[in-house]
Amino acid sequence: MQTPRIVIIEDEMIIAHDVKQTLVNMGYEVPLVTGSGEAALKKIKDIRPDLVLMDIMLKGRMNGIDAAAKTHDIYNIPVVYMTANADKKTIERAKKTEPYGLIYKPVKSEVLHAVIEMALYKHKMESKLIEHDAQLKATLNSIGDAVISTDKNSKIVSMNPVAEKLTGWNFNDAEGRPLTEVFNIVNALTGEKAVNPVKKVLELGTVVGLANHTKLISKDGNEYQIADSGSPIIDINGEITGVVMVFRDVT
Repeated sequence: MQTPRIVIIEDEMIIAHDVKQTLVNMGYEVPLVTGSGEAALKKIKDIRPDLVLMDIMLKGRMNGIDAAAKTHDIYNIPVVYMTANADKKTIERAKKTEPYGLIYKPVKSEVLHAVIEMALYKHKMESKLIEHDAQLKATLNSIGDAVISTDKNSKIVSMNPVAEKLTGWNFNDAEGRPLTEVFNIVNALTGEKAVNPVKKVLELGTVVGLANHTKLISKDGNEYQIADSGSPIIDINGEITGVVMVFRDVT
């Protein structure tokens, strides 16, 4: 297992080196100690640490909150703040940078270790979720069927490229709209509006298929004979949180 690498950004050098020694004694690697947010950001790009300990009241042109925001946004590296005294307004500003913890000075070794381990674990789990979401998105984008998912209010949450092509809607425009506005289906024989499949899935709580002779009319007027099914999305508590529609052109 690779030793976690932690960067310390603290302008009180006595505190910074005390924290460094504590981290080294705990088995962490500390490749950089600096009192400048600007200098740290230039080196973090190459060092790629696993975590940054940041003085929230950092002096200089770039304070700790600004440096933390850039560290998080540019490099996706977790930040834990250190502070001797921070007022409510400062804490509220710091929260917006999505820190992984806050440690009050003087830093206690047992608190430091616990916060770091929790932060590293949380970031690891979040990274796995991001990777999983990326894999899922790639899978949806590569399959041949059209896929649309909605929330429990029948508002569109996601669409794959095939669904965009058949409906004539770009996802950026369709997101948040009612399914019936984007997924415009009628009976091919009578021209009457077809029943909203998401509504049926939510009512029955089971997989529902479209009736025969269902026609999709795209945003640009193209018409497709389609076959489809809708399935409920169920959370870990057994509650239906939305519906996923899978359909294809059978014209």
